[in-house]
Amino acid sequence: MIDPRLRTLRVLRSQQTVTATAASLHLTPSTVSQQLKQLAGELGVKLLEPDGRRVRLTPAAELVLDHADALFQRWEQARSDLSAFHDGQLGRIRFAGMPSVVAGIIVPAVMKLNREHPGISTHMSTHESPDCFRLLLSGDVDVAIVAEAVGTPSDEDLRFEQRHLLNDVEDLLVPAGHPWVTAGSVTLAETAQEDWIALTDCLDQHHLMVTSAARAGFAPRFRHSAGDWHSAAAMVAGGFGISLVPRLAALQADLPVARVPLSGDVIPVRYFNIAIRNGSHEQPAIRHAVAALRAVVEAPAALAA
Repeated sequence: MIDPRLRTLRVLRSQQTVTATAASLHLTPSTVSQQLKQLAGELGVKLLEPDGRRVRLTPAAELVLDHADALFQRWEQARSDLSAFHDGQLGRIRFAGMPSVVAGIIVPAVMKLNREHPGISTHMSTHESPDCFRLLLSGDVDVAIVAEAVGTPSDEDLRFEQRHLLNDVEDLLVPAGHPWVTAGSVTLAETAQEDWIALTDCLDQHHLMVTSAARAGFAPRFRHSAGDWHSAAAMVAGGFGISLVPRLAALQADLPVARVPLSGDVIPVRYFNIAIRNGSHEQPAIRHAVAALRAVVEAPAALAA
């Protein structure tokens, strides 16, 4: 087994505080501090330096982590080799993703996985993409669907393996009686004079709205803001403005709103990847899990408008 103190140091690199690291690993802050102190003593180097209310890794710690990342990758590869002995018919897969992804992709994928591979136990949880990466790193999640967004690890981060899963196209959300409902489609530039509902808590949604509008040649006139799709849809239904909504987002069926597809050169899209720990892709249970996710996305009815 790899020294668990190396996992603690890896999590600290992403969390930046002892308290947050302890929460991620289900430890006490004193235990985290003691582990890192012991590790530094055994290695004979200083690993941490105070940086305000946070801690900063020393160059020696960065060197240790370079080797730790390689060790963890090899460990996942070893698990993959050992898993091959039972051909993926046993095991446990823990899935995570933001709520719309869990509802639209992960739930049907887990249903398929349970039917085809009943020996694999499953667990699902909803988390925003930054937390999904943290949970992958701490070992609490095995497979996550994550959005490409500012502040999340890139596909060049060697701690993770990310593979593209789908493009989640966004539609214009308007009141049911709006003239655009019968138009079939509308360009984003045509919405420049409309009042808008901002999405403030959905990952990068506000940034996507603003940058897409800028590419279409205008700045949205935000009159109200909402922290989730359901609140935004209710505001749109009430005639307070229009908004964007991804096709993965399920809305309340009885709300008097309509999705209008966007056309032209500017069509907002959210990009989603499957993320796993680097080196774990050959584990049969994970292969089955990834295959189930792809089967759901590639089904003819997937993400129908």
